[in-house]
Amino acid sequence: MDINAIREAAERIRPYVKRTPLEYSRSLSERLGTNVYVKFELFQQTGSFKPRGAFNKMLKLTDEQRAKGVVAVSGGNHAQAVAYAAAKLGIDAIVCMPENTPRNYLDATRGYGATVDLQPTIAEAFAEAQRFADEGRSFVHPFDDPDVVAGQGTVGLEITQDLPDVTDVIASIGGGGLAAGVALAVKAVNPSVRAWGVETVGADAMSQAISAGEPVTMPAITSIAKTLGAPYVTKLTLDLVKELFESVTVVTDAEAVEALRFIAERLKVLPEPASSCNLAAADKLRTNFTPESKVAIVLCGGNVSLADVCGWLQEFK
Repeated sequence: MDINAIREAAERIRPYVKRTPLEYSRSLSERLGTNVYVKFELFQQTGSFKPRGAFNKMLKLTDEQRAKGVVAVSGGNHAQAVAYAAAKLGIDAIVCMPENTPRNYLDATRGYGATVDLQPTIAEAFAEAQRFADEGRSFVHPFDDPDVVAGQGTVGLEITQDLPDVTDVIASIGGGGLAAGVALAVKAVNPSVRAWGVETVGADAMSQAISAGEPVTMPAITSIAKTLGAPYVTKLTLDLVKELFESVTVVTDAEAVEALRFIAERLKVLPEPASSCNLAAADKLRTNFTPESKVAIVLCGGNVSLADVCGWLQEFK
C-alpha cells in the first residue's frame, strides 16, 4: 500500500464523507509553546474518522459480495461507521460488539439500521464476526485491511493539503489503522514530517506489541478510552507503526480526562478520551517541538455520553 492507494481512496469516498477542517488553535499553541493545528475529525459523519475506511472497503466490493452482506466487529466508532455506510450503499450489516459497549454506541449502531450481535468480550466478538465471514459475509475489519487503512489515510492527505509545511502529526492508536494511514500519507508527501502515536494505559496493545516484537493479545481493556480498545494489533499495523512513527506515548486515563476538560473549555468541542489523549501526549512530547514547529493533532472522535464525561470528571478531579 502506498500514497496512490490513499489518493484513490480519497476520490472514491469523496461523495460520502465530510472534508473536516484543520484549524489553528491559539489555546493549544500557548499551552505547548509551538504552533498547534487541530484536525476536527470528530465532525465527520457518525462522529469519528471511521466512515472513511468503511466506505473505501465497501465501495470496492462486487455486486455479488454486496448481496451477501457485511459483518464487522467494534467497541463503538467502527460499528457506527459500518452501519452508516452499509445503509447508504444498501448493504445488510451485522456488527458484533462486546456487552460492555456504552449504550450510546449501541443505540446509534442500531439507529443506522445494522443488526447488533452482543458478545461477552471483544475477543469473542471478533470470533463471532469471523464465523459470519466464514458463512459468506464480507468482513469489514476495523484496522487489519489495506483498503480500510487507505481510507483512514485520507485524514493525513487532507492535513498535508491544508498545512503543506506541517512538521509533526499526533494521532492515537487503537488497532493502528488511522495512525498508520495518516503517517503513510503525510510522510509520502514530505518524508521529514514526524509522526507520534498515542495510547492509554489499559488500551495499549501497540506499545505492548512493540515491546514484545510481535502482536500480543490483551486479556482485557481497562481504559476508559473504549474506542482505543483493540484486543490486539496485527502484523500489518505493527510493521507500519514501527517503520513510520517516532514513538508511541502511553498516557493515563486521568491525563486524558484533564486534556478532555481543557479541550471542551477552550476549543468548545467535546472529544472522547481516545481523542483527548493526544493532547495529553503532546504535553509529554513538547520538548521535541520548537517555536517554529507546526504540529497537527487529530481529534479522531467525539462519541461520548455526557453521563460518562461527568463521571470521569468526578473520578479524576
